[in-house]
Amino acid sequence: MRLPLIKSVGEFIAQNDEDYVIEAIELLEHIAQGSGIKDEELEVIGELLSNFYGSLEVHKDVKSGTSQKDALNNFMKRVMGSIDR
Repeated sequence: MRLPLIKSVGEFIAQNDEDYVIEAIELLEHIAQGSGIKDEELEVIGELLSNFYGSLEVHKDVKSGTSQKDALNNFMKRVMGSIDR
């Protein structure tokens, strides 16, 4: 996951609407299920999906009153904690 990308998508959500990101996720998931997709392409799609889902999680925390900085830090701590297990 890339924190700058998650932050950028979060800013997009704040300026527009999270529905755009949800629809992008749906499109990427549909593309990933198609035939003829190479492993390298699936890796890129998977990375984008991870960052988009992360952006939605951070946005949810910001909407509930957490500062963007704290929401980003808390999200990354959760991610790193789940990797260390």
